[in-house]
Amino acid sequence: MNRQRLLGFLAGAALITSACGTAPAPQAARPAGPVEGGVVTVHPERLVLSTELPGRTAAYLIAEVRPQVSGIIQKRTFAEGSTVQAGSLLYQIDPAPYEAAFEQAKAALALAEANVPAARAKAERLKELAAIRAVGQQDYDEASAALLRADAGVASARAAVESARINLSYTPLKAPISGRTGKSLVTPGALVTAYQQASLVTIQQLDPIYVDVTQSSADLLRLRRSLESGQLTHSGPVQSQVKLLLEDGTPYPRPGRLEFRDVTVDPTTGSVVLRMVFPNPEAMLLPGMFVRAIVEEGVLDQAILAPQQGVTRDAKGNASALVVDAAGKVAARPLVLGRAIGDRWLVTSGLADGDRVIVDGLQRIQPGMPVKPVASAPVSGPGAPAPAPAAAPAAAPAR
Repeated sequence: MNRQRLLGFLAGAALITSACGTAPAPQAARPAGPVEGGVVTVHPERLVLSTELPGRTAAYLIAEVRPQVSGIIQKRTFAEGSTVQAGSLLYQIDPAPYEAAFEQAKAALALAEANVPAARAKAERLKELAAIRAVGQQDYDEASAALLRADAGVASARAAVESARINLSYTPLKAPISGRTGKSLVTPGALVTAYQQASLVTIQQLDPIYVDVTQSSADLLRLRRSLESGQLTHSGPVQSQVKLLLEDGTPYPRPGRLEFRDVTVDPTTGSVVLRMVFPNPEAMLLPGMFVRAIVEEGVLDQAILAPQQGVTRDAKGNASALVVDAAGKVAARPLVLGRAIGDRWLVTSGLADGDRVIVDGLQRIQPGMPVKPVASAPVSGPGAPAPAPAAAPAAAPAR
């Protein structure tokens, strides 16, 4: 009984103490009204679609200079790495043996021509005598055959003269094309042979220059279907123009043009080759350089572009965006995305003209809740850094 009285006394004392103490502080008031959210209103716009393809440069023309006659190189008339014009002298092969052969062929031609008049005169005389049966027919036939042999000897001698002249004309090795020379593989005094396997020097024409890039056959089929369906349209004569990015990422200052697409798909890579031509007057592009070509595919007249910071993906990779509907509430929209265009996504389906996509305040906004839309300019890149939180006020010193 005493224990129960003691417990009652302690409970009463606790109630008196709490009544006399300080009252608890009131809870902070929650802000009234909808949460603000930065939005970007999307509208259809005209978009020129382009694709970036890797490739390498190749010389417009290549000529490997080889001798067509054998002989000793007497001199070289060009500097390695210099630009030569078509028809200019590169090497001189010793012409003395070919000059002698040419003179000998001309002498043989003169000898053959000297035999023709006598053979012709004899054949004509015997023809008249054979007509009156003054000589036998056999004599006339032999004279006619001798005349034919003399004429054939003249023709053969003329061909020998022409052959000797051609061989003599091959002793100066001239540039077949205009372009820049490479390393010379022979020096004066070297012996070269006709049609040898090793070239003496290689000449490459660098202005203009080819750029060969590869495109997958799947992309080519997709582009063709888009053009046939009318989803993509040609951008006119500018469509054949292409731009170029150099190895260090800097743009090449001169535009080029698309020359052709190959008709054969490489079975190992599943791609086709696109050949382009670029002007190269300063020889900035050299054969074998790695470049990236920007090729225009077509034009989308009603393209919808959504800011990347307003698009999220779930664990399965499905894209979605939060939009503000007409009632001012947040709604989640599943999206089908195309390619990235700068800091925006090309939306294939899921958004329409006038939709307001939320790009700021996504952490405190949920679907179905009311929101106050505030116009926001899209940031460049996938997202903007969050501002630093404000510093908390200093606590009052304890008394």
